[in-house]
Order: sequence, then structure tokens, then C-alpha cells
Amino acid sequence: MKKHLSLFFFVLLLTGCQQFLNVQPELQVDQTQAITNASTAEAAVNGLYNRLGNDNYYGSNFPALSYLSGGDVQWTGSQSAPQEITARKLTATNSYVGSAWSAIYSTILQANYLLETVPTLVDPQLTVDRKKQIQGEAYTLRALSYFDLVRSWGGVQLVLKATHTPSDNTGIIRSSVDETYEQVLKDLTAAEPLLGTTTNRNKVTRKTVWALRARYHLYRQEWDQAETYASKLIDDAASYKLAKPYSAFFAGNATATTESVFEIAYTNSFKNGHYNWWLPPALSGRREWAPTDKLVALLNDPNVGGNRKELIAQTSPPGNLWYGKLYCRTPLGTDPAYIIRIAELYLIRAEARARLGKLYTALADLNAIRDRSGVSASQAATKDALLLAIETERQVEFPFEADRWFNLVRTGRVAPVLGITDASKFVLPIPNSEILADKALTQNQGY
Repeated sequence: MKKHLSLFFFVLLLTGCQQFLNVQPELQVDQTQAITNASTAEAAVNGLYNRLGNDNYYGSNFPALSYLSGGDVQWTGSQSAPQEITARKLTATNSYVGSAWSAIYSTILQANYLLETVPTLVDPQLTVDRKKQIQGEAYTLRALSYFDLVRSWGGVQLVLKATHTPSDNTGIIRSSVDETYEQVLKDLTAAEPLLGTTTNRNKVTRKTVWALRARYHLYRQEWDQAETYASKLIDDAASYKLAKPYSAFFAGNATATTESVFEIAYTNSFKNGHYNWWLPPALSGRREWAPTDKLVALLNDPNVGGNRKELIAQTSPPGNLWYGKLYCRTPLGTDPAYIIRIAELYLIRAEARARLGKLYTALADLNAIRDRSGVSASQAATKDALLLAIETERQVEFPFEADRWFNLVRTGRVAPVLGITDASKFVLPIPNSEILADKALTQNQGY
């Protein structure tokens, strides 16, 4: 089972290998040989973040599942996997689906091992406070991983213990959607008191937990709590504020700006794979994903996109090809992956307030986003008008991040917006290789 290979991968990571390898279970090793002191614990934490930023997770494939499904990004290349996604003909053997599933579970299993091992370590260089911080980071990233699993596949197997042998953690039946979400909240709740309240845009802190809780409560339609947790970040104006103009958070090789709550950092030796798929050949990419004509029109409309038109560019004649440039910095592949930005917190609070009937303050939050993008203030005067305006704002605010598809599913808008009426297609298929490896794992209906 692919997720059981995580232990072997972890040891490879400690020795500097970052490439996903297919190995046989007999190559698995005991991780108790890997985390034994402060230095190996710190290496393991760095490895956990690398798991999150892997090409198959936030480095490429997982966000692609969202924006290729969401109708605003088209496939222009030769690969069959993204073609299935955009054609809405997903199969259980789709490589994007399989690799994303494996990468997310790999992140979970590494978090599990840290949670098991770090509390037992005895090393004067590993203080009690640092142990708590590491555990808090592991709980938070496990929560994020399960959140991404449940919003993509529905209820999943909850693997909460470290894996030491290939047979560990097999035979676990899928939990329900509610049970999986409950685990997300349980992990975020456990993480919060363990973490400091500092501001760190590349590592998990208590503020990261607050931001993820705002998103969690929005998905669970717990509007009061969504508003409360979003306000914790928005009200911290010394640490978080909207970058202005819009492109200020990514243009000119900007990183870790006040716009960012949590982003993954990349380097020449640990690259973000997005650029390869977005940039045209003239800029050393393959341009197999590109904005649709509809999205180009929205971003170039001064009354909708405003200065968010900086997200796209066009090649010179005779090609005149539109491409996304959120991931196009120098050196190539060093663009951050944006997990959550303060802009999302404004739109979370706007929606929560609209749902609660607080239309005036909801409109103020929406217009804060529009103002920084150079768009005139919305005049939406009813709850329904506000919710539709917020949906459109998300569409042009996060077109190349993991938002559009999940947002439409969450709000029940897939059918009217995309014309997909088969609700079984609102979740992804469980990878066939995983079902073959573990007979306790069942397929989603319709696949």
C-alpha cells in the first residue's frame, strides 16, 4: 500500500533525497533508527514541510485537481491524466489522483511518527517548549492533510498511529465525512495550546491554526466560529494586511509578505513544480495548463479583475498565448505555494457575516478585497446578491490556487455553474491501487 512506504521515504529524506520513489515493502526500515535526538527531530520536521510541498501535494498535483476541475483552467498538453480531469471523465487509475492521495497520506504518516517519537526523546538541546512546538506543527499539518482528503474524497481511513511495518494500519474502514471532519477539528484543537503566538509565514504557529479553523468552520457552516477565527487574523493588522496592489504578494520575487498567513518556501534544491505546467516554452515551461478565455476576460475586465490581470500574460505574436504567471519567478521553481492568505480570511468572514444576516459588515469585507484590486465597491444589497458577489470574487482572487472547485462543491453550486448534475462526481475516485492493496478500503459511488 503506497502510504505504508512513507517510512522508507522518510529515511531517504533525512539523507537528502527528495524524489518520490517506487519501492517494494521489504525495503521498509524501522524509523526508530532515524529520530533519536534534537538534530534528527529537526530534520524530520523539515521533512514534514517538504512532504506538504512535494510536487504531488501542494507543489503541483493537489491544487491542479481543484483548478482543472473548476472550469477556469484548460488542459492544452498531451498528458491523459489532466485531460480526464478537464473532460470530467475521471477514473480510479488517474495518476494525478493517485499521486495526490499518496502524498497526502505520506504527510500524515510522517506527522504520526513525529507525534509518537518526539515526546519520548531525551536531549538537552530539545527543550520542553520545542517539543510542544514540534507536536503542534505535526497536529496542524495532519489536520490540514485530513481536511484536504475529506474535501476531495469524502470520508477516508483515519490513520492516527505511526506505521512501522507494511502491515500496520491496514484493515481500517473508511470513516464518514462527519467523522473525518471531527478528526480535523480534534487535531487543530490539540495543536493550538502547543504553539506559540508568533508570526511565521513559512512555519505553523497558533495563528496558522486560527486561520485553518476559520476555513474549517466555513466548510462546516458554523458561521459564528468562522467569523470569530477569521477576525483573529484580520484584527492583527500589525502582522497581516492585504498587499496592494494585488500583485505585490508575488511579483518581483516577493515572499512572505503581510498578505501571507501560511506559504511553503521553495529553493533551487527543493522546487515548486507549478512553473513547468503554467509557463510557455519561451519561458522554459510546457504550458499544459492555461487560463480559459472566460477567465482571461474576467481578469482583464477592470470592473471584475481590476489589477488582478497581473496574474496572466500573453506571449508575443504569432502565438498570442495566454498563460498564468503566479509561478514564474527567477530562479524557476522558487515560487511559494500559497496555503492560506489573508484575502481568504476576509472572504470567509464576509460569507459568514452574510449568512448571519450582517450584510453591512459583510459588504465591507468584500469591498476591502475589491479595493486592493482596484475594483469599484460592490453595491450588493441582499444576502443572495452578496453571496454571489463573494463567489465571483473568489473566482478571480484564487484562480490558480486550491479553491475554485472545492468552493463550488461546498456551496452546492457545481450544477448551476459547471453543469455537472451527477453528485457522485463531486468527490474524487479512490485510487484503484489503494483498493487493491487494502480490501477494507471501498470505492466512492459512481467510479
